[in-house]
Amino acid sequence: MTETVEKIKLLKSAPDFSTATYQIHDESHTIGNALRWMLMKNYKVEFCGYSVPHPSENVINIRIQMYDNASSLNTLIDALSQLDNVCEAVEDSYLASLREGIFERWEERY
Repeated sequence: MTETVEKIKLLKSAPDFSTATYQIHDESHTIGNALRWMLMKNYKVEFCGYSVPHPSENVINIRIQMYDNASSLNTLIDALSQLDNVCEAVEDSYLASLREGIFERWEERY
């Protein structure tokens, strides 16, 4: 039986969670950069950065520092929800244009 791994793990934080480092399992630069972008759109976020500790590790670390002792955990959860909404909107638009046939057609010629 395989061991279950938490998707998001708190590595270290200030007592009020205004500064924290989280580890997200089974993710890469793809979500790391998009999540960093979404977090930095929040005016309460002072700093946000992510890293991939090692290419052979299947995790990313994300560091969040907040202004005014706001909670980085609540901000992370909100950013993930907003990113999910953006992805759903893109998918909906893509599927709608596909159904309506509004896309460029390209034929490969040998």
